[in-house]
Amino acid sequence: MTRFIFVTGGVVSSLGKGMSAATVGALLRAHGFKVRMRKLDPYLNIDPGTMSPLQHGEVYVTEDGAETDLDLGHYERFLHQFARSADSTSGGKIYNNVLVKERRGDYLGATVQMIPNVTDEIKDFIRSDLTDEDFVICEVGGTVGDIESLVFLEAIRQFSNDIKRKNAMFIHLTLLPYIETAKELKTKPTQHSVRNLLEKGIQPDMLICRSTVRLAESERKKIALFCNVEAENIIPALDVDNVYKLPLIYREEGVDTRLLEYFGIESKTADMSDWERLAERIDNVSGETTLALVVKYAMDSDAYKSLKEAIYHAGLMNGVKVKIKWIDAEMLENVSDDVIAAHFKGIKGLIVPGGFGVRGTEGKINAIRYAREHKLPYLGICLGMQLAVIEFARHVMNIDDAGSTEFERPCTPVISLMTEWNRDGEKAVRSKNSNMGGTLRLGAYPCVLKEGTVARRAYGQPEIRERHRHRYEMNIGYLQQFEKAGLIISGRSPDGELPEMVELAGYPFFVGVQFHPELKSNPFDAHPLFVELVKNIK
Repeated sequence: MTRFIFVTGGVVSSLGKGMSAATVGALLRAHGFKVRMRKLDPYLNIDPGTMSPLQHGEVYVTEDGAETDLDLGHYERFLHQFARSADSTSGGKIYNNVLVKERRGDYLGATVQMIPNVTDEIKDFIRSDLTDEDFVICEVGGTVGDIESLVFLEAIRQFSNDIKRKNAMFIHLTLLPYIETAKELKTKPTQHSVRNLLEKGIQPDMLICRSTVRLAESERKKIALFCNVEAENIIPALDVDNVYKLPLIYREEGVDTRLLEYFGIESKTADMSDWERLAERIDNVSGETTLALVVKYAMDSDAYKSLKEAIYHAGLMNGVKVKIKWIDAEMLENVSDDVIAAHFKGIKGLIVPGGFGVRGTEGKINAIRYAREHKLPYLGICLGMQLAVIEFARHVMNIDDAGSTEFERPCTPVISLMTEWNRDGEKAVRSKNSNMGGTLRLGAYPCVLKEGTVARRAYGQPEIRERHRHRYEMNIGYLQQFEKAGLIISGRSPDGELPEMVELAGYPFFVGVQFHPELKSNPFDAHPLFVELVKNIK
């Protein structure tokens, strides 16, 4: 029998619902249960693929090619298992499905309404694509009280009745603000948030209360009284110095025990040894090094959440703390070499991550040139690889106007739109005028690595699968010229047609990849490319 756990949030956004949901999933996995994680985002976009990272953080891509919320990255890293496209939906996708059915005549002339048509569509998503899972954990995005989330709350209320209330559990994450001048922890916002949830017909079974100070027993009892929740199910969630300690902390608070007691499941012994070893590794990091990220969105690092985590994982694997210096790419444009050098003073390595659009690209190219000329260890990801190709063409091959057709300016197109490619035996075709949300090469593709290269050494195997999210590719018409000039194509698609990795011979580490390796890194298994990079900057 599959049990369902619904995680909602109140008071303010950005409390960490994704982390809490992932931690609950990790605890249940440690008990030996099969767990599935799902995200219901109420916003009206079909998916976050065309949303600004400044508003929504990074777009996380699943193995099977879905553009999803960054919380799916937390799920994968904490549970060490792949999410699927069926694990993420949005209000836009739900409403679109309903309207397509209406146009098709599926409702047989009936009036289409929020209840039951939209709520039924949400419930169908919750129960879809399941096999023998013991638990499905569904995180509802947004904050209780948002207009967009009303129909989602109604759907999960209905769903809990459909499957019998004892088979569903509601966890509500709230904030307990501490008023410094009064030296008091305030419970009223949590009370109001729960009252708001009760008005929607949902009684939370557990409250996870974020705060900066320890929750006193008297305050726990007060919350329990006014929120109608057992005192033992009021879980304090203090700020932590490292999110990967959360499973151990939540276990100390008895979260897993209370979950299993709620469902009437006899508690198995949890195997927390992986998490304990990880915590020990975290506490015993010695040494420090500094890595620069030259980016478009330097003001908001959530735009690069998985990248930050992958760097951190590689640091743990190498036993060092990797400090990140964020450099706004536009600050490196139209400046002297001395100014560029000043930005990289004390920097041991450089990453240029993926992105779209022309803004900041010339600054990134200047940074890449600096790395190449000074043999600074470099990793270019997606656009970072394409710009490395452009920089090499301009300054080594003397193709002054080398560029990408993405940037819509006259150039020698060493990077160009890939109009067709093969996936699972079928040919996908597109043009420059295709819908922006449907023209990306998305998901995992195989890549064959060349013998004797840094890439092959780092991975330690001849073929890999990595996740992509891009429209443009290295133009295969110029491959021979590049290789003759010294740019090695170290990874290709199995048919040899698509360059997936490039590197420079004679460099400790100068690698560009068309895919996004950061998406497959986790704290127990750091990605080999990041491990190799950090190894070269220790």
